[in-house]
Amino acid sequence: MTAPRFVHLRMHTEYSVTDGITRIDPAIHKVAEQGGVALGITDLMNIFGGLRFYTHAQAAGIKPIMGCDIRVRNPERPNDPYRMALLCMNHTGYHSLCELLSRAFLDKDEAYRGQIDENWFDEPNATEGLILLTGGPDGRIGKLLSLGKEKIGTTELNQWAKRFPGRCYVELQRAGRPDDDAIVRYLANIAVQVGLPVVATHPVQFLNPEDFEAHEVRCCIASGYTLADPNRPKPYTPEQYLKSEEEMCELFADLPSALENTIEIAKRCNLDGVLSKPQLPLFPTPEGMSLDDYMDHLAHEGLEKRLAFLYDDEAVRNEKRPAYLERLEYELGIIKKMEFPGYFLIVQDFINWSKTHGVPVGPGRGSGAGSLVAYSLGITDLDPLKFDLLFERFLNPERVSMPDFDVDFCQYNRDRTIEYVKKTYGADAVSQIATFGTMGAKAVVRDVARVLSMPYSKADRLSKLIPAQPGKNVTLQDALDEVPEFKEAIEGDESYKELMRLAKPLEGITRNLGMHAGGVLIAPGKLTDFCPLYNSDGAPENTVSQYDKKDVENVGLVKFDFLGLTTLSILQKAKEYIDLLNPGMDFELERIPIDDVPTYECFQKGNTVAVFQFESDGMQALLKEAKPDCLEDLVALNALYRPGPMDLIPSFIERKFGREKVTYLDQRMEPVLRETYGIMVYQEQVMRVAQVVGGYSLGGADLLRRAMGKKNVEEMKRQRAVFVKGAGERGVSESVATEIFDLMEKFAGYGFNKSHAAAYSYVAYQTAYLKVHHTAAFMAANLCMVMDQADKMKGLIDDAKHNGVTLLPPDINKSDWFFTAPDPTHIRFGLGGIKGMGQQQVELLMQVRREGGPFKDLFDFTERVPNMNQRLLESLVRSGAFDSIEPNRAKLMANVRNAIDAGQKAIENAGQTSLFGDIDEAPAIVWIDAVEWTDAQKLLGEKEALGFWLSGHMFDCYAKELANYQAMSLAKALTLHTSKGGQEVRLAGVVTAVKVVQGAKGRFAAITIDDGTTKLEVRCFSEVWEKYRNTFVPDAIVCLRVQVRWSDFRKANSFSVLEALDLPSYRASNAKHLSLTLGEGFSKKDFAELKAALTAAKDANKEDIGINVCVRVQADKLEGEVYLPFTVVATDEMIQRLGNLPGVVAHTLCY
Repeated sequence: MTAPRFVHLRMHTEYSVTDGITRIDPAIHKVAEQGGVALGITDLMNIFGGLRFYTHAQAAGIKPIMGCDIRVRNPERPNDPYRMALLCMNHTGYHSLCELLSRAFLDKDEAYRGQIDENWFDEPNATEGLILLTGGPDGRIGKLLSLGKEKIGTTELNQWAKRFPGRCYVELQRAGRPDDDAIVRYLANIAVQVGLPVVATHPVQFLNPEDFEAHEVRCCIASGYTLADPNRPKPYTPEQYLKSEEEMCELFADLPSALENTIEIAKRCNLDGVLSKPQLPLFPTPEGMSLDDYMDHLAHEGLEKRLAFLYDDEAVRNEKRPAYLERLEYELGIIKKMEFPGYFLIVQDFINWSKTHGVPVGPGRGSGAGSLVAYSLGITDLDPLKFDLLFERFLNPERVSMPDFDVDFCQYNRDRTIEYVKKTYGADAVSQIATFGTMGAKAVVRDVARVLSMPYSKADRLSKLIPAQPGKNVTLQDALDEVPEFKEAIEGDESYKELMRLAKPLEGITRNLGMHAGGVLIAPGKLTDFCPLYNSDGAPENTVSQYDKKDVENVGLVKFDFLGLTTLSILQKAKEYIDLLNPGMDFELERIPIDDVPTYECFQKGNTVAVFQFESDGMQALLKEAKPDCLEDLVALNALYRPGPMDLIPSFIERKFGREKVTYLDQRMEPVLRETYGIMVYQEQVMRVAQVVGGYSLGGADLLRRAMGKKNVEEMKRQRAVFVKGAGERGVSESVATEIFDLMEKFAGYGFNKSHAAAYSYVAYQTAYLKVHHTAAFMAANLCMVMDQADKMKGLIDDAKHNGVTLLPPDINKSDWFFTAPDPTHIRFGLGGIKGMGQQQVELLMQVRREGGPFKDLFDFTERVPNMNQRLLESLVRSGAFDSIEPNRAKLMANVRNAIDAGQKAIENAGQTSLFGDIDEAPAIVWIDAVEWTDAQKLLGEKEALGFWLSGHMFDCYAKELANYQAMSLAKALTLHTSKGGQEVRLAGVVTAVKVVQGAKGRFAAITIDDGTTKLEVRCFSEVWEKYRNTFVPDAIVCLRVQVRWSDFRKANSFSVLEALDLPSYRASNAKHLSLTLGEGFSKKDFAELKAALTAAKDANKEDIGINVCVRVQADKLEGEVYLPFTVVATDEMIQRLGNLPGVVAHTLCY
């Protein structure tokens, strides 16, 4: 093997985020193919991909050189920092780099966030273990030439040489930029003057020459430019690919020492000690007690408390205790042997702190609920012996790995627990974990389209053809292979072909940095001893590691999962309301009975809206069939209702009701499978069967379960032989043992974790119990969590009404920010449910109301609550929040501006006196009168303010008028039994949603209509849609003639539109005429207004949607009627305008 002549020390990977598209593994592979021995990574101000690069390069036999392209502050031009590179020589250098990067992002100076102050390098040991590359043309020294300050170059360079003694290299680059040669000459000369070595580097941004254009697109995506923008910065050249050793040697043939020094640096960089086993912070124990002793003490103490809670009767408790103690000692022994007491103590500490400080914690999540030690310590709240949950599923003594408790906290209080952890272990020892978002197929199509200046609608059409499949990452190639419409669209459009050419190289690369949903790191010291930190905005709660979940574990950090669960917030809010409704009562959710018949009836009826994990339509249908009558049934259904095991549900139900025989291949399986009627539902059951039939230990059974799940063929052959042998020793024939093993193998592939299913089903039961016994409090609590989601609010309100709770409208004198439960049968609408309303504004309103009493009228309100602008005040009016003091919303709306002005004037005058000491009199309030809104107008106003109709249903406003259409109710249409050829029916309803879909045969629309009995989706296909598309307007009434057919695929009726009428068209077809009656005092001016209104409403387009008008006169002993010679379009707006005219005493549509 020939000696290396050049090593790449500079490479931006995809983890530079704003530039760079080099993927780590292909780069390592290319260097290895070319015979390279080492490679350096220097992403921009981060080492996000550093550990992945380090481990993958080592695995490929390439020496990894970890470094960073740093930004150094430029006080003269803060937005144009200098660029230099730091390379880690050893673990000390790695630590120095972690400190510098973290400090740059955590520094309080907003203007310089993400930049390093050069003065930091002067601090003791700040540069220890680091090699400095001066940055080439973008470095502090290189930029002196372009700034005309080249004479001070030697002085500057000497300063940097002192900061990095014996470790400072003058960096030379030839990357095809116009000034490269001049800068190289300048830097080489001053390097000689100062006596510093030079080094040749190449600023790699992409892997191959053909990737340049894709890299330009990547930079535009990050910076917001388009490719065609003449002002777009163009700092990169086509030369910045990963060049071969030969190419680099040719490029720097005139500077052989610069090439040699790349080898010298590679030899000097010997980073080790980065990878580490998990290291926990030291948990403080009472004096004289080890971690083992303290955990023993807390576990035994906690178990006694749990037993006292579980078994009130002392005799029963004493009878049960031995089994619990035996299990406890077994678990404690394993935990201590595996050296995990510290982990258990840390977790129990922050969980028990949360429970005693008003932060709700879930009963358990994942396999951790299978530990009795966890139950005794208060980590979980589910008795594992009662539910036969297995400890080995959580912590297997035969497979050493860190335990991992996933802990659910109240969504809105989780941060309090994290803050406690920071105070306990030190803020510099705690942070959250980074995640890296990538460019998925849909996103990359949209991103690249924007950069190419493609119209949004065109890009959106292509993006929507890429299917979204749960659990599968559909790539562009998948879409080409599997979606004919996608392939046809690209092949038929040159601009789409260009988009795909540039999108494919970018698909899947890192696009942005995020924060792990629940992962929190707790280090045994400063986090920067393990990895650098990142913070985008300076807020302490947004500090994250620069490594993702997998990499932080590889450097020895331990992740603790602090997950937010909104259901816990709901339960806490419901308890608050229950206690308010029952003074002196301290409701304890953990003490509710788990055999409550009305609660199971709630499940059996499918009345599970807002019931955790059981609220989907499909689950509701399943509950009605399965009729669960115990918690074990709920656990099983929760585990079964997933793709795969869902196929077992019919058999589960048949067996539950005795309609299908339950059989066991071996009677020892009966106790294991009895609760699920002989069906293997849980992973724990697979483990138990392996134990009782095959003679496995539970630890070995867990290894078997994992092997079955991974479908490792060779391992499965070995395990099958072990099982059959073990079963044979227990009297089971080989054929039966093989059949049992096949059964286990089948179910292990999709068996569910029972510990998790049990814990979450218990939470589900708690929510159902509250829904049954404390309905108003529970539903109000749910509504508090969705005040910014109109559709969810509407669904919960409807369900509350269905369960006997009356909703009280928003009221400025009674509503709070949140929805409340003033009594057991009512919910008061919260002002936070009004669009645009801010919590601080409402809390000020509530304070003013408490201190000064109820508001008297609109003007009193604006004087006392000056922080409400016109938009918010109008929303309050539209929502009906003033109805209790003035029901005429039209009048209130007409006076909003005057009221605001009057309120401001009153505030300005407050406390002022006249020249003679008299208090200025308040200006007289003059109300503007207005005709009351119709019911339909009120509902439209409510929808504008809230997102839905509140005081009624829009269809009810027109039901009487639509009677002539003889439409079938939508509820009846859903259950209609049609003949094979289908049936034609009439439907009427309000349009609530319109979704247009581009199908293989053209566009069609899926339209949702609502008539108050239910909602129903109708479909409008190509020609029909094009004809009637303007008829389907949200909130508009439509009358439809549809074809109803039974769909075997959907197992429901499908509805295809044949004809559609909007309200004016319906009136034209069905009403005889519009009757206007003119009364006494009808003047010429009134006549002119009437004429103008009728003329404006003429059916000018002759579309036959007009209606005749009959004008009746009853004035001054003059009576008569006349039919106008033209028709008018009878919209609601026109009819109301005519009715509001002076002298018009009556207006009626006559049918």
